[in-house]
Amino acid sequence: MTTAPVTEIDLAAFAADPYPALAAMRKTAPVTFVPQLGAVLLTRRDDVHHWEKQTACLSSDQPGGLMTVLMGQNLMRRDGADHQNERKILFPALSPRTVARHWKPKFEAATRAILDDLKPRGSCDLVRDFAMPVSAHALREITGLTTMTAQEMDSASQAMIDGCANYAGDPAIEARCHAATALIDAHIDRQVAAPPEQSVLAVQVQAGLPMDNTRANVKLVISGGQNEPRDAIAGTALALLDHPDQLALIRQGKADWADAFGEYVRLHSPIGMSPRRAAKQFQINGFDIEAESRVFLMFSSAGRDEAHFTAPDTFDLTRNTGPAIPFGAGPHFCAGAAAARCMITEIALPMLFAALPGLRIDGDAPLHGWAFRGPVRVPVRWTP
Repeated sequence: MTTAPVTEIDLAAFAADPYPALAAMRKTAPVTFVPQLGAVLLTRRDDVHHWEKQTACLSSDQPGGLMTVLMGQNLMRRDGADHQNERKILFPALSPRTVARHWKPKFEAATRAILDDLKPRGSCDLVRDFAMPVSAHALREITGLTTMTAQEMDSASQAMIDGCANYAGDPAIEARCHAATALIDAHIDRQVAAPPEQSVLAVQVQAGLPMDNTRANVKLVISGGQNEPRDAIAGTALALLDHPDQLALIRQGKADWADAFGEYVRLHSPIGMSPRRAAKQFQINGFDIEAESRVFLMFSSAGRDEAHFTAPDTFDLTRNTGPAIPFGAGPHFCAGAAAARCMITEIALPMLFAALPGLRIDGDAPLHGWAFRGPVRVPVRWTP
């Protein structure tokens, strides 16, 4: 049996603000079983960084896991050669060179059109009206599902990540997830005979990957590739508007948009955790971990570990964010990281602040979630 100490949490409070509970765990029980989640949580950065790479003990292969059951077994739920093979197949669609040469011009054109539409309005919700369509239009191109609307892409992504975090077993959340995956399958069927060049769908079809694997990987790209950039764009903009002294550093050339993005995802990792299955019985820091038990690698907690970050709850563009691991640190490091960084730091943020003079917050802008975290809304105004 698992011998890690037990920590009780209030799920609603944890979703609203997980950081006080995570800080307490880091201090007194960095390896702890949380009954409300049915999992052992690793909350210190060094433990997360080390154990993410130990796939013989903590496996990504989770036949009964929510992602596998709801979305199919994608490359993030494979280890070893199987994982590397599918990652290699996807690489031509997501490599830094492909992003710079093929996707970036498309990202820029879509973002410019969105901002041209927004400028005369004088106000909007940055989540709904800017970050969501910027991310969704980029994802339509990358996946090859150009028949999907931006709203369909966003809704499908949200339904899937809600399903993957549905550890309380809410049947309504599960039903929405199934509807989303069925919608994606229908769009794949429309595009599969002639998928757009360089797309995730195209490279998998060209490599002869089985359709079950291809479908699961497209769903993976949508689930992480929509919500994470959406939440990071809106969240980083919110943090900069909330901290004008930090925004001034960028305008003075003392920091850049990549610094802002790196500090935001350290502070509020959009993907807050990654689940693993204990492939065998073993020990973490002297505590027995039972075979087949569930272990959560808490990236959101790692980014605020006091052992690596001074004043970890403070938004500070001058700090070294190197020890943070918001994209993971092992063999499952986010395959779409180059696309996300390009979209956010080279296009969305600089174009947003350049296009909308006098941009300012205009109301309450709460964040929500623990497995996936981002702003619910970011109401803003500017000078039309």
